[in-house]
Amino acid sequence: MKKIYSLLALMSLFMLSGCGVYNFTGTTGKIDAKTFQVNFFQNNADLIEPGIDRTFTLALQDLIQNQTNLNLVSESGDLVYEGEITDYRTTPMTATADQQAAQNRLTIRVNVRFTNKKKETDDFEKSFEFYYDFPGTGLPTGAILNTALQTIFERITQDIFNESLAKW
Repeated sequence: MKKIYSLLALMSLFMLSGCGVYNFTGTTGKIDAKTFQVNFFQNNADLIEPGIDRTFTLALQDLIQNQTNLNLVSESGDLVYEGEITDYRTTPMTATADQQAAQNRLTIRVNVRFTNKKKETDDFEKSFEFYYDFPGTGLPTGAILNTALQTIFERITQDIFNESLAKW
């Protein structure tokens, strides 16, 4: 009896993923576009961390490629993502008894301009921001920085995807 319930649950998941109600990539509905382009996101933050502009641009390209069947182009894309990194800052979040930072927070904000040449009502300009907390004894360098960037960019790129294509 347990096997039958498991089989029915599995079949239900596959039927839901194929009928357009929901699929496992997070997209909903049909995307009319065939191509997309992600222009280079310049780092215009007051505090510059070398290379994060390229890392972010590639992360956004990879996410869209992995979650849609759109083709990446370098110009004249049906969907265009462009913008800039506007904020990169580290702030202390909690302090110890001797006035030292016990926890720091790295925050990154990205301003995005999205253009849908097939459906202009979908166009927007919006800022997306996320953070990563790390121990006050550490600096946002090396492994801490890599983990922070991965966490932050994963969240921001998914939020951009949801806003532009998934409509969540």
